Amino acid sequence: MAGRGRRSEPDAGPAREPGQNRPGSTSRMPEDSRARLSPQGIAYKDLPHIANADGQHLFCRYWKPQASPRALAFVAHGAGEHCGRYDELAQMLTGLNFFVFAHDHVGHGQSEGDRMVVSDFQVFIRDSLQHIDLVKKEHPGLPIYIFGHSMGGAISILTVSERPSDFAGLVLISPLILPNPQSATSFKVFAAKVLNHLLPSFSLGSIDPNIISRNKEEVEAYVTDPLVYHGGMKVSFAMQLLNASARVGKALPDISLPVLLMHGTDDQLCDIKGSYHLMETVPSQEKILKVYDKAYHVLHKELPEVSSAVFREIETWLAEKIVTATGAGGISTDAS
Repeated sequence: MAGRGRRSEPDAGPAREPGQNRPGSTSRMPEDSRARLSPQGIAYKDLPHIANADGQHLFCRYWKPQASPRALAFVAHGAGEHCGRYDELAQMLTGLNFFVFAHDHVGHGQSEGDRMVVSDFQVFIRDSLQHIDLVKKEHPGLPIYIFGHSMGGAISILTVSERPSDFAGLVLISPLILPNPQSATSFKVFAAKVLNHLLPSFSLGSIDPNIISRNKEEVEAYVTDPLVYHGGMKVSFAMQLLNASARVGKALPDISLPVLLMHGTDDQLCDIKGSYHLMETVPSQEKILKVYDKAYHVLHKELPEVSSAVFREIETWLAEKIVTATGAGGISTDAS
């Protein structure tokens, strides 16, 4: 498989000053950025980052291919996690000569903001578009693919819906389209709306890590990852997710670009019915849904046979897209 024989290290060196052409640098970087510290106590001057429209610092990662990039890939991570958990996906993509980039969303990982708190879900879309625009300036003319998992799937769909002509393809892994029916009954939604007005910081409880994957090693890695948020989800954030799901439903009829969609039948966090609904609703002429029997939520960190199949599916799909766009010699899957 491409990317398995050569490893591209993510760019995590010191952030340069604005104007030094570092992907992700921005002239909006606050003058006090040298004094600003990440939630882990690391100075942002020593971390690759951008400053969003609210002046919040967002930690970034960049994975560079060994050869000149032939496409860009932006990765949107899920709720409570961080972009470092997508290293294996990024390595596979750099093996296809993709320049891969991502950031920790506001309130996540090494980015600023109260943990798992966002004033409006649109902040995630706005920040994603800002980051994409910055990297596009560094690599003009390259096709852009957007990848999203779980909440990142909703972010990706809404990002594409705002700029449909900017993207060459959309890859979704267990996306948030419909919430889990057990956690979004009419009564629970009503109760959440009431609590959101009275006690927005009230905790609804944390996610059971055992339902993210059947791979016990991956569950252990998730539980022991200090950058993953292990606290309870606040009512206010749960309402943002519910509102985002409603927005996604309205955006689907406008999605016409190629879509690769993957979902597990035993996903207890994002209802697979949402993926079926996407397939029925999206007018794209190129849409594929791959269903993985008995698989849980995080398909790219599932049992080895599932994760390997997911990566092969993504690789094959992208190879076909790039070959179609650039001709028969457009891509090599030789890992040597």
